[in-house]
Amino acid sequence: MSAVSPDNIKRRTVGNNVWLGRQEAASQLSRLRAQELKYEVLDSEEAVGRAQLEEIERAASEKEGDLVIILLGGRGAQALYRIIGEMAEGSEIDNLLARLHVFTQDALAPMRMENSLSFVRDFERLLGESFFKKVKSFTPMQTDTDDLEGALTLYLLQLESLGGIDIFFLGHGPEAKAASHLAYIKPESGASASDLAGVIPISKSILEHHINKFKVGGSAVTEEDEAECRRATHILTLGPAAILQARRIVQSIVDASTAPAKRASFARVLETEISEDPEQRAAQLDENPGLWLRLHPNVRSLILPDVLEA
Repeated sequence: MSAVSPDNIKRRTVGNNVWLGRQEAASQLSRLRAQELKYEVLDSEEAVGRAQLEEIERAASEKEGDLVIILLGGRGAQALYRIIGEMAEGSEIDNLLARLHVFTQDALAPMRMENSLSFVRDFERLLGESFFKKVKSFTPMQTDTDDLEGALTLYLLQLESLGGIDIFFLGHGPEAKAASHLAYIKPESGASASDLAGVIPISKSILEHHINKFKVGGSAVTEEDEAECRRATHILTLGPAAILQARRIVQSIVDASTAPAKRASFARVLETEISEDPEQRAAQLDENPGLWLRLHPNVRSLILPDVLEA
C-alpha cells in the first residue's frame, strides 16, 4: 500500500465526473482474472441479514485487532442493521462492536449532515443509538462543505490509515439496457481501476427515487429536508479501486420484487464474457459497472429467489 498522503491522491475528470485515485493502479486492470459470480439463494431477507452478520463475525475471528467495514445503503442490508441494532441494546456483541471502524459508501451532496434524507440518518434509525455509542468509529462522507473533493480525499486517507477495507457490503443497482451500478459508479461515468472515489452529477429522476425510497422505508421527512435534498447536485461514491482492494465483498439483492429491473441486470452480470483485451475490458466495465464485481477474487453474493424469476 502506498504511503497515506494527500499528494498520492490524483484528480482526473471524465466529462462532468471527477475521480480521485492513484494512477499506478490502472495497470492492474489487464492482469485481473475475470471470475464466475457464484450466488447463494436464501429464503428470506432475515436469512440474508443473518448471513451478513456471520461474515462480520468470521472476519473478526480470523483477524486480530480492528475491522473496517463499508455499510450498504438501501434495502440490501436493512435486515442486518435491525439484527445488529437489537443485539447492540444488550452486551452480546459489545466486544465485536468495539473493534469496528464503520464507513459509508455514498452520499448526496451538498446537503446538511442532519438532513433526514441522508443515509447517515437512515443508518441511525435502523442501527440505533447503542450501536453508534459502541463502535470504535463511524465515518460518513461529508456533504455539508464547500470543498467536496477535499473532504472526500480526507475520507479516503482516513480509510487507508486504518489498513484498508475488510468487508465491503455491496448491493446491485439496475440501469438502462440491463446495465447496473455498484456503490454509485454509474454507466458511462468513466470510472477506472485507479479510482478510489468520485463526485458524480445527479439527475432529477435519481433524486425523486431516493426521496420516495426513504418515505416508503419509514423515514420522517420534513418539507425543508425534502427541498434541500432536491437541490443536491452530486453523489459522492467509492470507486472501483476501493472495491478491488477490499479483502472481502459481500453482495446482497433482496428487493427484485419491488425493483424488477434487477433481474435482467443481474443476469447480464452473470452471463457477460469479460474481454481480456484491456481497451475492450475497460469499455465493458464503463458501460456496465456491475461487472467490477467479477474481477474480485473473494465475493459472496446473497440473493432471494425472486432475483431469478423470469
